[in-house]
Amino acid sequence: MRHNKKFNHLSRTASHRSAMLANMATSLIMHKRITTTLAKAKALKKYVEPLITRSKNDSTNSRRVVFRYLQKSYAVKELFGEVAARVADRPGGYTRIIKLGVRPSDAASMCFIELVDFDENMAKAPKAEKKTRRSRRSTKKAAEAPKAEAKAEEAKAEEAPKAEAKAEEAPKAEAKEEAPKAE
Repeated sequence: MRHNKKFNHLSRTASHRSAMLANMATSLIMHKRITTTLAKAKALKKYVEPLITRSKNDSTNSRRVVFRYLQKSYAVKELFGEVAARVADRPGGYTRIIKLGVRPSDAASMCFIELVDFDENMAKAPKAEKKTRRSRRSTKKAAEAPKAEAKAEEAKAEEAPKAEAKAEEAPKAEAKEEAPKAE
């Protein structure tokens, strides 16, 4: 019985599984997206997300711990450089799994696993506003606020030429008053 056994062994020995996950993590860090089976992607997600979290703190100890898992210096350099800079403000959830269907040969569930901050297609999509029960009132007020601001700006724009005209007329009137006094 496998009571309280929390991770998938993927039908491999411990050394084979750790080597495979290290290679997949290196590929994910270098290429930002890889195609694999769903079971391997889920195992990889648990393997690589703590490494990405550790890469936010760029210290010698963190680099050594990550190198112990990955065993590739170029992957560690990429992780602590470009990847850590992009995920610095994200509190977690650095990877995304997108299912692709089944593989024709053996009907294995296939998927993409990718780093969230590196997918330009997903990043360009505008975020939908959260809808709450009371959002109608706030959206009406928010819609009315720009209209009120626009009206205020139009009123100021109309008043500005009038004020300038009055300012120009005042010196002319003063000049006319002074001219008869001089004669």
